[in-house]
Amino acid sequence: MKLLIVALGVAFLIVLIVKVKLNTFISLIVTAFLVGLALNIPLDQLPEIITSGMGDQLGDLAIIFGMGSMIGKLVSDSGGGYRIANTLIDKFGKKQIQIAVIIASFIVGLALFFEVGLVVLLPIIFVIARELEIPLLVLSIPMAATLNIMHGFIPPHPAPTAISGIMDADIGQVILFGLIVAIPTIIVSGPIFNYFLHKFYPKVYRIQEKIPGLGEVKEFKLEETPSFWMSVSTAMMPVILIGIATVLGGMLPAGSMQEIIEFIGEPDVAMLLSLLFAMYTIPWGISKNVP
Repeated sequence: MKLLIVALGVAFLIVLIVKVKLNTFISLIVTAFLVGLALNIPLDQLPEIITSGMGDQLGDLAIIFGMGSMIGKLVSDSGGGYRIANTLIDKFGKKQIQIAVIIASFIVGLALFFEVGLVVLLPIIFVIARELEIPLLVLSIPMAATLNIMHGFIPPHPAPTAISGIMDADIGQVILFGLIVAIPTIIVSGPIFNYFLHKFYPKVYRIQEKIPGLGEVKEFKLEETPSFWMSVSTAMMPVILIGIATVLGGMLPAGSMQEIIEFIGEPDVAMLLSLLFAMYTIPWGISKNVP
């Protein structure tokens, strides 16, 4: 019965956000109160339970979210995402363009939240589609699918990180199994879905000369952006550190070295080290490329 109440609460939350257009935060609070009442939680205890629950979760995740946003901002504003996308698209060519878009979105999606990744990559995808004279949907579907899957499956993004904390799961293992599930999911929801959509609804696949809602797009000169490998390493550094710590932590004998490795692999520490790395490498990479 409790699971049914929670499920109905989630459905009600979606209705409030999607249909009623109520602010997301307010919708969460309203739903939490209603679910609490449905679960027969005493009225005098309900506000304290809700606020303490939110505080516990935000306390654990605030550092990760804050530093993750800073890393994403550095990669985005420096043109790192632009460099990654352009380099991969140039390497793969027109025939394998969807693979290039997926890999670029995969890398960018490690560092940037879904909305930010969309803003960074969509203008690049649009220009590439126009130059190659192919429908925008051919590239935008794999891009959106990959960014969405990365945002939902792979820490340090909010949802998988929060669930890992609630379930007391090892972040490194969550990343590992998240990647295992993410890869086939991306293939199915990207290129395969694209194929069948094009087959059954060919009229929606049209070449677009402009996107009215895109607005003003920040333009980068490729030579003034960080190098490809520097952009990639900066975007992937949190996952690299956590992954290395997970592998080595299980291989090393108990001792000070294992403790140091496991300490580096803690999400908060990995994000801090990654942010410090980004703060050094991004400006250095730009100054090195600019005469």
